[in-house]
Amino acid sequence: MDDLWYSEYHTENVRFSIRVTRQLHSEKSDYQRIAVYETPEFGRFLTLDGVMMLTERDEFIYHEMITHIPMAVNPDIRRVLVIGAGDGGVLRELAKYDSVEEIDLVEIDRRVIEVCREFLPQTACGFDNPKVRVLIGDGIRHVRRVDNRYDLIIVDSTDPTGPGEVLFTKEFYGSCLHALTEHGIMVNQHESPFYAADAQTMQRTHRRIAQTFPLARVYQAHIPTYPSGHWLFGFASKGLHPLRDFQPALWEALGIRTKYYTPHLHRGAFYLPKYVEDMLADNE
Repeated sequence: MDDLWYSEYHTENVRFSIRVTRQLHSEKSDYQRIAVYETPEFGRFLTLDGVMMLTERDEFIYHEMITHIPMAVNPDIRRVLVIGAGDGGVLRELAKYDSVEEIDLVEIDRRVIEVCREFLPQTACGFDNPKVRVLIGDGIRHVRRVDNRYDLIIVDSTDPTGPGEVLFTKEFYGSCLHALTEHGIMVNQHESPFYAADAQTMQRTHRRIAQTFPLARVYQAHIPTYPSGHWLFGFASKGLHPLRDFQPALWEALGIRTKYYTPHLHRGAFYLPKYVEDMLADNE
């Protein structure tokens, strides 16, 4: 085997590397550089503009935690908006709920979907759900045009650079608030609290959401291939609380199979380390 490695800088002084057996795809779309690699340890993985988005081995953690947390708080979710998520993993998890009637997915880059369908069927199978309507376009423009429509908005964005930058603005969060129904929930990937630059983004994101939504909380998961492995998600709503309104018995009765998420983990995910609590308190 050739000694080929993919490396991503998490900071100027920290580099994360994975042995690669081959590059399966590389192209420059209208929006970003898209690449897919194959590895002996993590299976295939996707990068956008050189940043790792998912690997076959640990993607289930991210997709389960961004999907099942809100679904277990409000079992009456019927209409869902997913912004980003061109890999299809969130759609795959949402397909486990018969109660969900409509799923709108807005992805700005059609080629991300097409590449994932070709090379990452493990997640892209989510696009086979007949309840899914794929809209190619700008997520922020879409939410501006709707009011009181969605029970859940999942913002599965890239980092706040390039095409994903607008999905971290106060204007965008305000549009999401108006697009949600009375008991609506918004969840988003919230970056990592560990390295300084990531932590600044996390704090800025939380501040903007907390200034917009009546309720804003943060929860965590361990995702090995993401910077530091310690990753955060945001839970924002018009009133539903992720713990007080959590309905574990109803969720368990659905018989949904997961590999990471459990009702016990749901509760524990909201109990954050002290240094993260301090960072969030400074921005509330």
